[in-house]
Order: sequence, then C-alpha cells, then structure tokens
Amino acid sequence: MAVSVSLEGKTALVTGASRGIGEAIAMRLAEAGALVVLSSRKIEGLEVVKANIEAAGGKAHAVACHTGHLDQITHLMEEVKRLCGGLDILVNNAAANPYFGPMVDAEERAWDKIFDVNLKGPFFMIQHATKLMKAGGGGSIVNVASVNGVRPAFFQGVYSVSKAGMIAMTQALAKEMAPDKIRVNALLPGLTDTKFASAITQNEDIMKEVTRQIPAGRVADPSEMAGAVLYLVSDAASYVTGSSLVVDGGMLA
Repeated sequence: MAVSVSLEGKTALVTGASRGIGEAIAMRLAEAGALVVLSSRKIEGLEVVKANIEAAGGKAHAVACHTGHLDQITHLMEEVKRLCGGLDILVNNAAANPYFGPMVDAEERAWDKIFDVNLKGPFFMIQHATKLMKAGGGGSIVNVASVNGVRPAFFQGVYSVSKAGMIAMTQALAKEMAPDKIRVNALLPGLTDTKFASAITQNEDIMKEVTRQIPAGRVADPSEMAGAVLYLVSDAASYVTGSSLVVDGGMLA
C-alpha cells in the first residue's frame, strides 16, 4: 500500500515557530502542502517566517502566543478556528530553559517558567487542539521533547525533568486519544545548532566534550529535525503513536 507525506488540505499549528527547530518544521510542513499557523511570543519574528513560506509558494498565518499563559493559548486556538476552520496537526515546539546550573540551587521562578512553558503550556495546547481534531475526524500531535528527557544533561536538571514529563505525557495521551484517531508522538532532538542551545554551542570547551559523546561528531541542523516531524504527522506514520523518535546523531545509542 502506497503511503504519502503530502499534507495537502491539512492545517498545522507550530509553536515556537519564529526561529530554530520550530521555523524549520513550519517551513517543511508548508512545503508539504499544509496551511501552517505560526505561533511564538513575538509577532515580528513570525511575520518573517510567514513571508518566507509565502515566497516559496506556501500558506501561513501568524498569531502571537506565550504558551506559558493559558488565556493566550485560548485566544490562539480561537484564532486557529476562525482563520482555518479546524486543526489537523499540532507541533508543541516552544520551550524555555532560563537556568543553567546545579539543580538544587534552582530558584522557584526558574522552575515555574520551565514547567509552565515546557509542560503545562503544551498540555493545555493539546486539550484545546484535540477538541478541534475530534470535530475533524482525527489528527496528529508531536511534542518536541529532548534526549535530555531520557538522559539528563549536566547543569540542565530542571529542563531535563520537564522533558521527561513531556515524554510521559505523550505516552499517556497516545493511549487516551487513539480511539478518537488522534496520534500523539514525541520528537527527541539531540544537540541542535539554534539560538536556544547557544549557551552550549558557543562554548568551545563544552562543545569539545559534547561532540565527543556524539558518534556523528557534530551537532544537528534544525532542518534535520523537520524531516522527522513531517514523517510523524504524515500518513506514512499512520500506525505510529506513543513513540519517541530520537534524532541525535547516535548519542543515546
């Protein structure tokens, strides 16, 4: 049986879409034919990505949303319904990691921000999205977690715990949503060359140690994550749910 990675006629929402992995995912889904709703905290960056998608022949809308604020999530989903009529694909990519240091020294405000953006926000994003997906007969959700959710990184303990929670949430929701024809999977990127990871990628000493642990011998480009997401949200992955797709150059092998 032939399967397709075409997303023609589908509507996709990508959070954290103004740069890095989120931007690459949004561009790839638009290339595959999806109408993409771009979301991030600041509209200015989204407008640039929107223009790039449209220049390449794709279709996109830009809606600002801080995924740590539930009222903004509600507004975003109302805009998705108003602009697109429904939703087929959700990619929870927005993330925060304001603290780098010993886990036991983390302040409450850092813990709260990390969990609000990395776990609480994605959960309530899914809660809203699944209502639209059920009305449309099903859908696909990808939660962008991290290899750190499997193997916590040094001085990134709080962030790692939040991503472990996202992996567990993915598995739990996959079981619950399967009867509604909604698939829920996680992407586990390894170290990727983005502004988000710049505290690591721009530190020569840390990079030497990190790349020593990666069999591929380099960090990933954001575009290498986008292809994995396209697979997970397409019909090529129609029997894949509750999975964690590791894209890390062999680090966890």
